[in-house]
Amino acid sequence: MRRAAPLARSANRRAMSALPTTMRAVVVHETGPAEVLTVEAAFPVPTITDGQVLVKNEYAGINFIDTYHRGGLYPRDLPFIGGQEGGGVVAATTPKAEEAGLKVGDRVAYSVLGTYCEYTAVPAAKVLSVPDSIGLDVANACLTQGLTAHYLTHDAHANLIKEGEWMLIHGVGSGACQWAAQMAKLKGYKVIGTTSSSKAEIGAATGVDELIVLDEAPGTGYEDYTSKDITKEVLAITGGEGCKAVIDGIGLATFEISMACLAQRGIFITFGNASGAVPAYAPLKHIGKSSFMTRPKLLDYTANRAELTARADDIFGWIESGKLSVSIDKSFPLASAVEGHQYLEDGMSRGKVVYEL
Repeated sequence: MRRAAPLARSANRRAMSALPTTMRAVVVHETGPAEVLTVEAAFPVPTITDGQVLVKNEYAGINFIDTYHRGGLYPRDLPFIGGQEGGGVVAATTPKAEEAGLKVGDRVAYSVLGTYCEYTAVPAAKVLSVPDSIGLDVANACLTQGLTAHYLTHDAHANLIKEGEWMLIHGVGSGACQWAAQMAKLKGYKVIGTTSSSKAEIGAATGVDELIVLDEAPGTGYEDYTSKDITKEVLAITGGEGCKAVIDGIGLATFEISMACLAQRGIFITFGNASGAVPAYAPLKHIGKSSFMTRPKLLDYTANRAELTARADDIFGWIESGKLSVSIDKSFPLASAVEGHQYLEDGMSRGKVVYEL
């Protein structure tokens, strides 16, 4: 990634006074473990072009996808600023951004690459205005985990599950699947969740119909998916039918379990790699139940402004009405970038984890 030139104020219609030319940023120069995250004190503030705004970040979300970028599982051009989720205040605008209704001082949240920093250039089409009743930390949490949970429970299953049918969601004690469990209930599905014993109270608070509580893997905060026969329990709960949809962000440790828990013509939705990536497997694995598999990503389910705002409007509305509970588990200062990634990867999170700028 090329380092941007200092902010070109001449391109702006309005800007906060005394905008700096450099900022703090967390930069990845080489892929690897969390220790490769480098906090730089004088990274150039990005230039904005017409149609963009400059956001002064107050929060940057920490998500598993950020660890995949940092570790090289999902390759990016080096070097790059980490993160893809931010929340803060508009610090500078451009004419086209103002035509879209944005102005300096607006409270906003957004998802673009490069948010582990004090300022981010964001296309106006990617910016979401945050209601005054919702904190910027909570709004920040909506962008990756919240939107992911929305498309997983509303669209990724291709309508192969109907109201009143069973859905299995792994890892409902933390991350996006805390959101997904609540949204699945709002959709009218019957939900089975899995979680570790230390997160059982959190998992139960999502409102799942049945909770399978697992031991923790030694030395980690992760569920030990061998500590119980999950397939046996799911089939018992569902009267032997299995689940019409399984949402699985765990990956390697659970994909065989997930497919075994499917009902006839059910769908296995694999969206994460918390325990490692799902390996390639033969399509014949699906023949026994004529089942389906999808490996979706958020960008394809927020493909245009209308789709993005429709999902966000649902989420913000549920938060404001009290139908959706969002837990901010822990905030790290930007200087503790390494510790933030380690906390997430060690399975310690019990809600949203953020950097606070």
